[in-house]
Amino acid sequence: MSDRSATVTRETAETAIECSLEIDGAGASEVDTGIGFFDHVLTSFATHGLFDLTVECDGDLEVDDHHTIEDVGICLGTALDEALGDRAGIVRFADRRVPLDEAVAGVVVDVSGRPVFRFDGAFSQDAVGGMTSHMAGHFWRSVATNAGLTLHAEVTGDNAHHEIEALFKACARALDDATRIDERRDEVASTKGEL
Repeated sequence: MSDRSATVTRETAETAIECSLEIDGAGASEVDTGIGFFDHVLTSFATHGLFDLTVECDGDLEVDDHHTIEDVGICLGTALDEALGDRAGIVRFADRRVPLDEAVAGVVVDVSGRPVFRFDGAFSQDAVGGMTSHMAGHFWRSVATNAGLTLHAEVTGDNAHHEIEALFKACARALDDATRIDERRDEVASTKGEL
């Protein structure tokens, strides 16, 4: 198997980010965005997707958390796209549901090259640990747009910590499944011949 990893850097007037992703990893992570709960769910994403992930972000948190979370999503999506290369041999589709206590998140993904994001649900509290709750959906929209994913997600529950963490875990499990190499397939999983 070829090396499926990428490192992406992004520097703007709002953020400076370095993000490295190894798809075929062991779940190791080093994450420092300056937002404690965001670090927690990114670490959870790496752990449960068995992705090796490093994220270092210096963002304008004196403004709010928007630029940091959005730009990390852009970088992670770009790294995933680069690490997948031509996407030959991947399973492509996956569907996962993950509970966390009273909360349940469901994710359906197609690593299609076509960026679509849809989110159904709402978060029960406005913020968790320095992270504005609605930014969880915005983060995954940024990942999907930059990785070329069709990603449908839904969340139910009554605790935003659980809801957001379940969402990140469900995305991790779905992306782990969808990006796996199918040993029966050498080409891309498409009648078009490309993704």
